[in-house]
Amino acid sequence: MQELIRQKLLEIEKEHELKVLFAVESGSRAWGFPSQDSDYDVRFVYVKKPEWYLSIDDKRDVVELPIDETLDISGWDIRKALKLFRKSNPALHEWLASGIVYRDELGFRAELIQMRNELFSPKTAMLHYLSMANGNYRKDLQGDHVRIKKYFYVLRPILACEWIEKYRTNPPLLFQQLVAELVTDADLRREIDELLHRKMEGDELDLEPRIDVIHAYIDDRLERLSACASEYAGSMPDQTARLDELYRRYLRLAWPE
Repeated sequence: MQELIRQKLLEIEKEHELKVLFAVESGSRAWGFPSQDSDYDVRFVYVKKPEWYLSIDDKRDVVELPIDETLDISGWDIRKALKLFRKSNPALHEWLASGIVYRDELGFRAELIQMRNELFSPKTAMLHYLSMANGNYRKDLQGDHVRIKKYFYVLRPILACEWIEKYRTNPPLLFQQLVAELVTDADLRREIDELLHRKMEGDELDLEPRIDVIHAYIDDRLERLSACASEYAGSMPDQTARLDELYRRYLRLAWPE
C-alpha cells in the first residue's frame, strides 16, 4: 500500500504541476487504533510553481482525490498550510506528529516541527478537541446500544484535552500513549484496553450495550472540560515575518530554475 500511495503522489505532482513537500498518514492508523479494514488517510503539503501565485485571482488551494474504500488523499498548498500554522491549526500539528511518513522533501517538515511549540495555542487546541469530542458523542454514543468502536473517537479528543490541561503542550498523537499517561482508574483502563484489542484484532464492534464505566468517564470529562475551556489564554507571538521567509525560501528550493 505504501508503494501505491507514493505512486499516487507522483501522479498528483504531474497532473497538478506541483511538488509535494511532505505527506503523512492521518486518522486512525496514525492515532494507533486502526481496524484491519481501516482506510488510509493521506495528507500532504505542496508548493506550486512561482507563476501560479502571481495572479490577480484567488485559486483553489486544496488538492483532493476522489475517496474510495481504501484511500483518502488530500493536500494543502504551502500558503494555506502556513496561514493555518500561524493560527495553531490542530490538524496540521497532528500531521507533523505523524509517525507514518510517505514523503519528506527539502527539510520543510523538519522546520515546521522545530516551530511547533512556539506556534501552539492551548486554547485553540482545547476548543478543537472539545468540539470534536462533543460532536462525536452526540452523533454516535446516544441510547442504550451504541456502535462501541465510536468510543475511540470521543475518548481520544477528551484525553488530548486532559493532556493540554495538564502539560500545556501538544498532545501525543498515539492513543495508547495518552491512555498510559492519563487513565489511572483500573476499571476504566481495563475496558479501554479490551476495546482496543478487539478493534485491532478485527472484531466488528457494531451495536452493543453501552459500557457504563466509559460513558460515566466521558460525561464527567465533557462537563468539566467545557466549563474550563474558555479560561485559556489564546494569544501567541506574531510569526508572520518568519513564515513569509519560510514560504519564499521553499518556493525557491522547490523550483530553483
